[in-house]
Amino acid sequence: MLPAMTRPRPHAPELVLVIGDKRLSSWSLRPWLALRATGYPFVERKIRLDRPGSRAELAAASPSGRVPVLLDGDLAVWESLAICETLAEWFPAARLWPTEPAARAHARAVANEMHAGFADLRRELPMDLALQTSKAPSPAAQRDIDRICALWRECRARFGAGGDMLFGTWTIADCMYAPVATRLRSYGVPLDAVCQGYVDAVLDTPAMRAWIAEARLED
Repeated sequence: MLPAMTRPRPHAPELVLVIGDKRLSSWSLRPWLALRATGYPFVERKIRLDRPGSRAELAAASPSGRVPVLLDGDLAVWESLAICETLAEWFPAARLWPTEPAARAHARAVANEMHAGFADLRRELPMDLALQTSKAPSPAAQRDIDRICALWRECRARFGAGGDMLFGTWTIADCMYAPVATRLRSYGVPLDAVCQGYVDAVLDTPAMRAWIAEARLED
C-alpha cells in the first residue's frame, strides 16, 4: 500500500463540505455545485451564520474561520475556488474544466474574475434565495452586471455550442456564476436574450433546484 501522503485523493470514502446558510451563502453554493457534479459521496455540515456560537463553530471547522471548507480526513481545503480546483484535480472524469486548452484557459480566467471582482454587485445585490423584488442597480453595480453579461455572451458565442452552459456543459465557471444568476432573478434585473437564457438554464438544473428548495426551508 502506498503511504498516505502519496495515495491519490480523496482518501475518505465520504467527503465533508462545511457550508453556511443555503439561503444566503453564495460562496458555499459554488463548491457544493462542483462537488455534486463529481458524483462522489459527501455530507454537508451546515453552520448557521450570525448566530450565537457561530464564530466558535467556524474557528473549529475551518483554518480561515470561514465557510466553505472541504474535509478529506485530516486534510482541509478552504476558499471556494481552491475547493473547485482541487475537485477538478481529484476527479478528472467529471470534466469540471473544459477539455480543449483554449476553452479551459478562458474558463479559468472567467472563474477567477468572478472570484476576485464585482464587489459592487455583491455588496448591493446580495444573494437571498427567499427574495423576489425589483431593484434598480446603482451605476457601479450596473457596470459589474454589464461586464458579467459581456463575459457570458462571449463564452456562449465562442465555446457554448455543446449545451446551455457557458462552455456547453457544466464547468467550474458555471459554479462560480450560479449565485449571480440567482441575484439577477431575485432583484428583477432586465437582461438580453442570451443572458436571460443562461440564467434560466442554470436555475433549472437539478442541482440548483435542489439547493434553492432546501434554502427556502431555512428559518
